[in-house]
Amino acid sequence: MKIPKLIYSDRFLDRIGLFMKIGGITLYPFIILREKHKDNYLINTHERIHIEQQREMFVVVFYVIYILEFLIKSLLWLSFKDGYYKISFEREAYANQSNLNYIHNRKKYSWIRYVLNKKE
Repeated sequence: MKIPKLIYSDRFLDRIGLFMKIGGITLYPFIILREKHKDNYLINTHERIHIEQQREMFVVVFYVIYILEFLIKSLLWLSFKDGYYKISFEREAYANQSNLNYIHNRKKYSWIRYVLNKKE
């Protein structure tokens, strides 16, 4: 199977979006996107960064850290939406999603610099 495997499913994303509307999600080895994002390179690039993060962290470790960081930052910011945007994995992906060469030049564990960095 080619990784990532792209799937388009508005219905699935509507069902899992508990706290906010989800445009796409990466569940290794799948990237699940809304139909309207089919040709959106920003979403595809953003989600491909998550594929690399998950690979380097053996998938399970990624999800453990992601969920813990989401819960902690949601409590600190008193907002699930703010908590999501403060997750280091998301910050790396959003900061670099416009750079189409980022995946090819990305160093392993690049997300770590976003853990405590409040400027980005």
